[in-house]
Amino acid sequence: MAGAVIQDARGDRSGAASGGDGTGTIRTFPFPVDLSLRGVGLQVGPMGTEHTWHAEAPLHRVHRIDFHVIMLFSEGPVRHMVDFAEYEAAAGDLLWIRPGQVHRFSRVDEYRGTVLTMQPGFLPRATVEAAGLYRYDLPPRLRPDPAQRAALASALAQLRREYEDTQTLPLSLHTAVLRHSLSAFLLRLAHLAARSAEATRRPGDTPFTLFREAVEKGFTANHSVSAYADALGYSRRTLVRAVRAATGETPKGFIDKRVVLEAKRLLAHTDLPIGRVGAAVGFPDAANFSKYFHLHTGQTPVLFRAELR
Repeated sequence: MAGAVIQDARGDRSGAASGGDGTGTIRTFPFPVDLSLRGVGLQVGPMGTEHTWHAEAPLHRVHRIDFHVIMLFSEGPVRHMVDFAEYEAAAGDLLWIRPGQVHRFSRVDEYRGTVLTMQPGFLPRATVEAAGLYRYDLPPRLRPDPAQRAALASALAQLRREYEDTQTLPLSLHTAVLRHSLSAFLLRLAHLAARSAEATRRPGDTPFTLFREAVEKGFTANHSVSAYADALGYSRRTLVRAVRAATGETPKGFIDKRVVLEAKRLLAHTDLPIGRVGAAVGFPDAANFSKYFHLHTGQTPVLFRAELR
């Protein structure tokens, strides 16, 4: 999934960084429905230089997608960046990249294994919630034990067989079977994620979940822990305990991490002036934004952007 695919994308480099329309907005690559068999809302097949999940995406540069990508590696190691964190995947590992996350393929590593891409809205809401499809707090890399790996590989192989069987069922039944097979795979994956040390639910997770959702909706304007606590009806102390139990960090640290992540996305993926990036994440004054960004990253916004261009 590296060599030939990257060559296809190189002609699009300037547009991908700026949005391609001169507006400076983040360019988001949609699910490639035209590349899926019978136009269904998913693709599943082998990774490799002869395959692509999106012909126009600049795979070797930071970019954003609006669909799910799940890669099960048969070889490794492979280094893959997701939301500015580098993950090394070995044979048997999985990487789950969710809609809206920015990521970058390695220029030098060979991607071997099976890749699944899924359009948002393909599965019913109950399955979406049970499988934690939008749990952005979960780590992208998952490392199943041998028994879990065999079960996941079997479920993914079954899904691939159903996906490639375009002759034995009418489209409506074919799509229904795909949804069932996909649900079986994702529920197994969700179970693996839930059992990982980072994702285990605890009694304090209910206020944390509400806090996480509130931050996701309001971080561009609200950086105040007290304001979130008041809006959710919790004391500041309760919120601190809940967030620390779920993440190991303070509510302020959680907010700052989300603000910095969005700032990095905008700096890496748009040509917006530094002042407008700051305003987009709640800092009307460009100087204050630069100080804040430097405090949390050790770099100025200008230097961070320059290193990615």
